[in-house]
This record gives sequence, structure tokens and C-alpha cells, in this order.
Amino acid sequence: MGGLETERTTTGWAARDPSGVLSPYTYTLRSTGPEDVFVKVMCCGICHTDLHQAKNDLGMSNYPMVPGHEVVGEVLEVGSDVSKFRVGDIVGVGCIVGCCRNCRPCDSDNEQYCLKKIWSYNDVYTDGKPTQGGFAGSMVVDQKFVVNIPEGMAPEQVAPLLCAGVTVYSPLNHFGLMGSGLRGGILGLGGVGHMGVKIAKAMGHHVTVISSSDKKKVEALEHLGADDYLVSSDAEGMQKAADSLDYIIDTVPVFHPLEPYLSLLKLDGKLILTGVINTPLQFVTPMVMLGRKSITGSFIGSMKETEEMLNFCKEKNLTSMIEVVKMDYINTAMERLEKNDVRYRFVVDVAGSKLDQ
Repeated sequence: MGGLETERTTTGWAARDPSGVLSPYTYTLRSTGPEDVFVKVMCCGICHTDLHQAKNDLGMSNYPMVPGHEVVGEVLEVGSDVSKFRVGDIVGVGCIVGCCRNCRPCDSDNEQYCLKKIWSYNDVYTDGKPTQGGFAGSMVVDQKFVVNIPEGMAPEQVAPLLCAGVTVYSPLNHFGLMGSGLRGGILGLGGVGHMGVKIAKAMGHHVTVISSSDKKKVEALEHLGADDYLVSSDAEGMQKAADSLDYIIDTVPVFHPLEPYLSLLKLDGKLILTGVINTPLQFVTPMVMLGRKSITGSFIGSMKETEEMLNFCKEKNLTSMIEVVKMDYINTAMERLEKNDVRYRFVVDVAGSKLDQ
């Protein structure tokens, strides 16, 4: 594979401006260091955050930008100090590729909350070079931010778990909501929401899907195994369900009122926000006070939780519902994602798109 000091080039699909349109872009990968793993990308999920970033919805995008943070690939080479991985291993890379390693979050295996974390793309690495994501032929990643994919799990099925799956698993784990018999709500049935239903059901929870219309009712109840389905505009149904849920995982990535959902929570219930929204949300304080309810947030999960979640999904035989596309379909896929026209996650067949040939 050549010496570890030699820089390599790879081809990805990059956004060049806030139009968010992606096109082929060849760039240099940072030098492979002693702790690094050189990964040939096999597939990569498309997350709503990729859309936000490509279109500069959050006002901090830098171009050219190669998105993609649900990456599964094959290890082609490892640095001299790499102990966890060998050539030929199938591995995953998620949202983060660096952290400071000496702050409170880093010391407690919560590196996703490190204030100096380095994003998989649209960020700057310690060597001063921009980070680029998984819509590309290959990546170089520090071994700390790489996970082994359990044997027998299909790469394209695993990709969405690296963001969508752990985004649900982490708050359930952290807030002590993994015991069977709990009653949970999943607000929004997209990429994160559909994994929320599957993971919560596998934990033995009674799961209610809450959506803005009944379009996905049959899918939620029959295909995903949810126990109940609530339409948020159905005043009578929402009233009947008041004070019934231990938690709600709110996956909606656009502005929405919180009060209708707070009313569904029991005493000490939690509304857990996981969608990236760039406008303020509102509620009146009695909705929280009169029930000692919490509005909290959770952001992806740690590397430790990612490994736990993958093993949990393997043990429970959980898979994501996906639509596999080639890289030349990426712009159409992004347009469809913006319209929620996907069941429930696009995954790009990067290897099959032959970007580096």
C-alpha cells in the first residue's frame, strides 16, 4: 500500500456552495499516522444533517464539503500503533473523528460532548487540513473513532446505525430508560425515528409513534411493530393519551410546538430532543412544572455506546429499513430526503460507484 508517510488522493462528491448540489471532487487525504486507520469506504448513509450542512442551514458551512457520517468500510492499512484493527476488518466511522482527550466529557467516555471535538466533515483536523466525510472513496481516521462491525451484519444495514441508531440508544441508556415495561413515544418517523421504534421495542417498551398525519400508520404498526399511533392534530386522540408516556424521543428536525407532546408525559417524564433545529422552540412553563417534566437533549452517542448499540442490534437481529442508491443519484436522494420521501434511510453504495477508479 506504500509507506505511511505518503499522502493519497481520493474522489468524493462535494457541495461547492449553499445550493447543496454535490459533484465529483478529488482531494488529498491527510498523512496516515501511527494511530490511524486507512479505510476504503463501502457505503455511507445519508442523514438529515448532511442536507443541513450542504445547504448551510446552520450558517457555518465551509466549501468544498464532502458530507457523510454513517460510514462503513474495509481497513486497507493500519498505523504502527494501531491495536484494535487489522487489514481486512469491516469497520464503521460516525460523526466525530477527534477530541481533546483531557476534558471532563473525554475522561468519562462522553467525547461527543467535548468542546474541541472534530467533526467527520466541515471541520479542520489537528494538521490544519479540512475534514471530509464518507461520500468518498476512502478516509483516514484515528483508531479511537473507528468501531468494528460485528460479524454477520450487512454493511449497508449497519451504516444508519452509526448515527440514527446510536442517537436513540444513547439517551435511553443515559437516562436509565432501557428496562422493559416502559411506555415510550417516538415523535417523527424518519431515519432516526424508525430505529427508535425498533430499538425501544427490542428493549421491551410499549411504543407509540406520534406523527403529523396518518400516512405512515400502517408502516409503523405493521412493518416496524409499534403498539400505537397518534396523529398530533387529532385532539381527541391526544387527549386520551395524555399523561401516559415515560419518555418521548423527539426526532423532528424542523420547527414544531412542544406543548402538545409535553401533555403526553407522565410525572417525571422526559421529552428528549434529538433533531437539529436552527430556530427557537417555545413552551409555557406550567406544562413542565405541573408534572416535574424535563425537556432535555441528547447528541449521537459515545464510541463506547456505539459499540454497545451495534452488539445490541446484532443480538436482537435489528436492521434498518433502507433504500440503496449509487453516488450519481445523490442529488436526487437529497431532494427526496428534504421532502421526507424515503423509507427510511438512503444508503449510498460507495464501493459500487467506483469513485477511485
